[in-house]
Amino acid sequence: MNHDAVSAVAATIDQMKPDFTRLSDRIWDFAELKFEERQSSDLLATALEENGFSVERGVAGMKTAFIGESGSGKPVIAFLGEFDALAGMSQASDVARPQAVSPGATGHGCGHNLLGVGSLMAAIAVARHLKENGLPGTVRYYGCPGEEGGSGKTFMVRAGLFADVDTALTWHPAPFNGVRSTNNLAVLEYFYRFKGMAAHASNAAHLGRSALDAVELMNVGVNFLREHMPQDCRVHYAITDAGGRAANVVQANAEVLYLIRAPEMPQALELAARVEKVARGAAMMTETDVEIVFDTASTNLLPNITLETAMHENMVALGPIAFDEADLAFAKSIQDTFTDEAIKSSIRLYQIKKDVFSNSKVDGSTPLHLGLRDFEGQSHFRAGSTDVGDVSWVTPTAQCWTPTWAIGTNPHTWQVVAQGKSPAAHKAMAHAAKTLAATGLSLLTSPDLLAAAKAEWAEKTDGKPYVCPIPADVMPDQFRHAD
Repeated sequence: MNHDAVSAVAATIDQMKPDFTRLSDRIWDFAELKFEERQSSDLLATALEENGFSVERGVAGMKTAFIGESGSGKPVIAFLGEFDALAGMSQASDVARPQAVSPGATGHGCGHNLLGVGSLMAAIAVARHLKENGLPGTVRYYGCPGEEGGSGKTFMVRAGLFADVDTALTWHPAPFNGVRSTNNLAVLEYFYRFKGMAAHASNAAHLGRSALDAVELMNVGVNFLREHMPQDCRVHYAITDAGGRAANVVQANAEVLYLIRAPEMPQALELAARVEKVARGAAMMTETDVEIVFDTASTNLLPNITLETAMHENMVALGPIAFDEADLAFAKSIQDTFTDEAIKSSIRLYQIKKDVFSNSKVDGSTPLHLGLRDFEGQSHFRAGSTDVGDVSWVTPTAQCWTPTWAIGTNPHTWQVVAQGKSPAAHKAMAHAAKTLAATGLSLLTSPDLLAAAKAEWAEKTDGKPYVCPIPADVMPDQFRHAD
């Protein structure tokens, strides 16, 4: 690790922070849904151009996807950015109570306004350092839309946009600071659309064939299936069309969306085939027809302990985040909205067993994580899914977490949105940028580290070639939003 170089990029990020904080806040204001992030995408791409990057927009068939590049030659280091929001998550900022800005509107319930900008700061800082010091290497920023149910990165991987990338780095907002190696789940999503026959539910019910009955029978069948599938798999559903609001009409159309998760994609595909049998059985029982429509998919995450160790070492060198009393006070007001069990669950989820700086356990008594979680050098199971997984199967990939949220905060909640513009979140975003930049420099200046990361990746992927889970004929513009 070159401490002078790390100090230099950290200082650059500190200088950039006021302008890029405003950029993050503007993206929070836009709160655009998957594949509709036009203003957010344009802000980020323009910022890259203003900082000397060449930018290609509209890549991989997605209008809001883009790639910015600076420098030349090997290695090629990719920084991944996200910027999409969630439906129905409208919430005022900097208040510790539910308060929608516009009821039913969108909101940044996963902190992607911070994520995209933090990665952007890292890419710009590293590119400046290379240029100022005449060093070889290419820095790329991948503007990745549609992480929330759209798998934007999967489309980018399918298009071959990571083919020459040597490593990819990213981060995510969280209640904790540090690197946590995770084995995420592969996920497949399908709409099951049942079509029956309408009829008067009282006068001529015998003439009707209920699509809603088919949906309900499918749900019952899958509930029984859960007993007979591997314990580390997950199946969830949402009824996206119940057939209307008239109870005296036999519902001719109904639809349900299923998410099918498993530790690896082949297992997910096997489980999806079993769910399909349940759907067709429900159609047979109700004399309806079923159309199964692929929606999206993401491959399980492939951890890289070599990269994660380097990232952790850089976080140790950077030291703790300088939160102040005002940061702690607001975080405490947010934390007061959680139960004790929610706080304990948050600590368990991130496997916070020991803190590097204090050498003690984290118990949630401090509303913000003031230290750094110890890195155990091994992976943990985490039941979520992300399209970062697809990137990790084509190039060594690592990510860190920084404490943008109070301990106890869960993603996709109003509390996340409320904290999205807070000074503490901005500080944690800059800290993530410094971590990514420092790790990028480590890779650019240490051929041995890069070679070790690639060797680990090659060993883990041996005999398991990446197969894109999204069919070739499925394009992003076919995607739809759940209400």
